[in-house]
Amino acid sequence: MLFDPARGPAFTVSFTEHEGVVVAHLSGELDLRSAPVLRDQLRPFWGRPGTRAMIIDMSELGFCDSIGLGELLSTMKRSQQAGMRFMLSEISDVVARVLSITGLRNAFETHASTAEALRQASSP
Repeated sequence: MLFDPARGPAFTVSFTEHEGVVVAHLSGELDLRSAPVLRDQLRPFWGRPGTRAMIIDMSELGFCDSIGLGELLSTMKRSQQAGMRFMLSEISDVVARVLSITGLRNAFETHASTAEALRQASSP
């Protein structure tokens, strides 16, 4: 992970695809600066034919503030409107705590591992 003392850890998004399931791998901090980056990176997948699920792999996400949570909620709504199942996987303890404090823990379908989320997304 890159680090700029003036800005903190760099935020990155990378993708893998598995038979109609898009996995977005997040790294760094999801906050005011990075939320628009996530939105722009995910935009091409909403409504793309053949994509039935989106998994957000949070294993390398070290922080998520209220702006980041809002973006995750918006991403979930956009995905659902596009007819796609939406899941979070490998949520760190820090992010899990924020979800619990805000009462959003049950708003998302979550999985302990990305592999488990992929299995669930692939089942009818």
